[in-house]
Amino acid sequence: MTSDRWTFLTNYGHVLLCIAADPEIRLRDVAAKVGITERAAQRIVADLVESGYLESHKQGRRNHYRVDGSLPLRHPIEEQNHVTALLALLQPQKARQRTR
Repeated sequence: MTSDRWTFLTNYGHVLLCIAADPEIRLRDVAAKVGITERAAQRIVADLVESGYLESHKQGRRNHYRVDGSLPLRHPIEEQNHVTALLALLQPQKARQRTR
């Protein structure tokens, strides 16, 4: 018997997609959309920033994020593709234009 709750992307992928769609999104809103805690969203964003997939800049009281779409996906099966390929597949045109 299979579960109805599994998805094709990890929480990391979901967080990245949320931020690509709205670079000024609050982490509490990311957490709500992904279905994780705000603390988990913070850890994921910190990992993505540390790995270079995201840049974070403070603008007033909020963070503004920028996705680096030129980096490869991390799993050996996917590493021949870049983040832009994932975004091109799963994001509307408007969000894709916000990534480099």
